[in-house]
Amino acid sequence: MRGLKAKRILITGGASGIGAATAARFLEEGSVVCILDRDAEARNKISREIPSLKGAIAADVSDLEQVQSAFAEAIQLMGGVDVLINNAGISIRHNFLDITPAEWDKVIAVNLTGVFYVAQTAARHMMERGSGVILQTASTNGVMGYPYYADYNATKAGVIELTKSMALELAPKVRVCAVAPGYVLTPMQRAEYTDEMLEQVNQKIPLRRHAQPEEIAALFAFLASDDAANMTGHVYTCDGGETAGGLASR
Repeated sequence: MRGLKAKRILITGGASGIGAATAARFLEEGSVVCILDRDAEARNKISREIPSLKGAIAADVSDLEQVQSAFAEAIQLMGGVDVLINNAGISIRHNFLDITPAEWDKVIAVNLTGVFYVAQTAARHMMERGSGVILQTASTNGVMGYPYYADYNATKAGVIELTKSMALELAPKVRVCAVAPGYVLTPMQRAEYTDEMLEQVNQKIPLRRHAQPEEIAALFAFLASDDAANMTGHVYTCDGGETAGGLASR
């Protein structure tokens, strides 16, 4: 991709799944990469597996003080942040009627409030510098109705509207887009689904498979690059065709 060499990238939720694959992809493009993650074990693991990372920073995105401290550390390590991949998120699979107030608050705190905290912190830095790109992980769950993930779905719909509003306010200096993956075979997904459940999902996807994290990473790389210099304010779906015909509601 054009324009990614030596770009300074910060990836939240970067120690596993889509985040880890995205870190690896940007490093392949010649970028400088820091990841941010609250999971110490996962941070240690990715630091061993990808020693070329500039840093693996500890922070819980739902805590504003931790976010601001971590962002300052990323600036210290890299000299600045050109691209933010705002990716940290959690999900809890359960019936709507069984969601507790504590569970609702937990999902909202990470997936929506956390995205806002990191995005605003990055945007202030980028606006002061005069340029930057913010890419946020939404989901097809934020566009279509899916059972058993009401709280998660609400947060992803919120991320989509936050992305559009940010893009309008931060233009022309900062571009803001969202990526909306469908089913991706990540550790989080694997922990919630049996083999039988995974196969049932595959059968309703036109391409008959989950996406690989590397495929989502490739989309992030493109959107961050100079090849996407005219792209802002929109959500880009990668779902194997699942939502093209309304199959997500089955």
